[in-house]
Amino acid sequence: MDIKLLGPLSVEACGQSIVPTAGKPRQILALLSVYANQMLPVPTLMEEIWGSDMPRSALTTLQTYILQLRRRIAAAYGPQAPQASKDVLATRYGGYLLEAEPGSVDVQEYDRLVSAGNDALDAGDDVQASLLFRQALSVWRGPALVDVRVGPILEIEVARLEESRLGVLERRIEADLRLGRHAALLTELTELTARHPLHEGLHAQCMAALYRAGRPWQALEVYQGLRARLVEDLGLEPSPRLQKLQQAVLASDPALDFDLGAGWRRPVLDLFAA
Repeated sequence: MDIKLLGPLSVEACGQSIVPTAGKPRQILALLSVYANQMLPVPTLMEEIWGSDMPRSALTTLQTYILQLRRRIAAAYGPQAPQASKDVLATRYGGYLLEAEPGSVDVQEYDRLVSAGNDALDAGDDVQASLLFRQALSVWRGPALVDVRVGPILEIEVARLEESRLGVLERRIEADLRLGRHAALLTELTELTARHPLHEGLHAQCMAALYRAGRPWQALEVYQGLRARLVEDLGLEPSPRLQKLQQAVLASDPALDFDLGAGWRRPVLDLFAA
């Protein structure tokens, strides 16, 4: 079983897709795949499909969807494995479980790489952290479950994954800044700040990279642009830490300089925490 969720839904058994075209069975398969090797209770599956407005026939209809998925699994494995459908999509007391081999689910592989990258970053191994975070981000093929209708359970998981993706990207850039790769980051950070116009962390990293690249005036322009958007859209001023970063740029604070031997041991904004 090969399961990909970080992009369009793809679930293959014996090299054949088992993803149905019908919306609700597709939704059930996506939820079972997100929680592969974990038993999902029947009420959770029904909530994903119907929310709080469940029809009287919800249980019977869910069982029909499970049967449809098992038929697709059985067709993929063929007559030589007659029990495969019930082994792969197993019935457990009160729910169902989708069996998957270790390393076959892209979400689980992504989470593993992120965890290893965080450990490397905490240990000060910025080269390894940058590499692991890049590998984690490369698992993505587009927005998570972009072709699946999501209900209340999948909606939470998709939001978690997208937030995680942005956080990993920020930590990868942090590791690269520690390694003195500020010049190489400028194009990426310019694009990211345009895509996330209210994200203080990315703007702080962009300011630091510009300052280190000998362009402090552009770092100040980045700050002023963010401040204008925050005030106009939210009626808020930048955080005290970002204001201190602006003052550090104005004062050419040595804390912003790159030391090849030590680098930064904390994120940019944390250098100016109260």
